[in-house]
Amino acid sequence: MSDHQHHDHHHPHTHEHNHDHNHGHSHDDHSGEHEVRTRWVVYLTAGTMAVEIFFGYWTNSMALLADGYHMASHVFALGLSWAAYIIARKYSRSEKYSFEKRKLLALSGYTSAIVLVVIAVIMAIESIDRFFNPVEIKFGEAIIVAVIGLGVNALSAVFLHHGHEHHDHNIRSAYLHVLADGLTSVTAIVALTAGMFYNLYSLDSISGMISSVVITKWSYGLIKDSGKELVDFVKKPH
Repeated sequence: MSDHQHHDHHHPHTHEHNHDHNHGHSHDDHSGEHEVRTRWVVYLTAGTMAVEIFFGYWTNSMALLADGYHMASHVFALGLSWAAYIIARKYSRSEKYSFEKRKLLALSGYTSAIVLVVIAVIMAIESIDRFFNPVEIKFGEAIIVAVIGLGVNALSAVFLHHGHEHHDHNIRSAYLHVLADGLTSVTAIVALTAGMFYNLYSLDSISGMISSVVITKWSYGLIKDSGKELVDFVKKPH
């Protein structure tokens, strides 16, 4: 396992490292490419988050606000993913320090999943409060912003999607964050559209509740997988 530490994870043209990865058939673990992709997604998500939170308050839409806050958690989580790649790249060839890059990426995925659970709980509490204490919503404006949010999510998912995400908890967590965001955008659009046509304010808060449940479920899966990696939880050979 110690030979894992001496890989050059950023230079695909070097051939001196051993192929002991799960996907050892490739010349590197795609970290350089992942770092660039993750950085662009951080930029995109941060911009959209600011717009959604601002308009969420302005339009009084819980669904849009949930989407915006959800994106805020993702800016933090994706930022962690980005930082993990930068740290791994800086120290992967260091003579002074050695560390398990695999563990660093798992820790980043684990931390961001926990942040996501906390956001989901806050979202659920706020949505329940809105359900019992409805306020008037500017549906038209909220729908436009939610559609823009969904477009950004689709673009981010395309950036992050690739065949190796199940080997890298970091890129998988980033991809899950973007997918979860897309889901909140879709539920927000559906709830707001139906609410506008049928004048049902409760749908907006129900959409916030549904999103929080699904996000919690996805986060649990990531916490379980990356946690196993952190403690080297493997089946003993018989």
